[in-house]
Amino acid sequence: MQLRPDGRQSETALAIQRGVCRLLRQAGFAVLPEFTLGSGRRADVIALNPAGLIWIVEIKSSLADFRCDMKWPEYRDYCDRLFFAIPGDLDPEIMPADTGLIIADMFGAEVIREAPETPLHASRRRAVTLAFGRIAAQRLHALHDPMADRPF
Repeated sequence: MQLRPDGRQSETALAIQRGVCRLLRQAGFAVLPEFTLGSGRRADVIALNPAGLIWIVEIKSSLADFRCDMKWPEYRDYCDRLFFAIPGDLDPEIMPADTGLIIADMFGAEVIREAPETPLHASRRRAVTLAFGRIAAQRLHALHDPMADRPF
């Protein structure tokens, strides 16, 4: 499901998001873009597989985008694997070596480097999984009844 742009994403970031979501869905993950974590930070893409593993993908559309972001290490506390997704014209060498790496465009994506697995604590996994399900249900309901959350 692609959310409507909220003005924060560039065209490049939206194209990367689309490709990443396609890749993850093909791998059997349920995917949510723009997911707010318990810390209040917003993950670009969060994915949950049938085994309950949680991946977060942080999208970086340019070198400037990467350099101005200091929040991404906090995402490790909410996933089993952390990836960066970048366009094909961005130098992959600038991405942290201790994260996974995905090259993506609007048509698809490819994992270039696997992320190390750092298993979540059971209580955090439960909290993230419940939030994932709740948000997914709210977004699905909003598609069927866009006026549901508006006062009359």
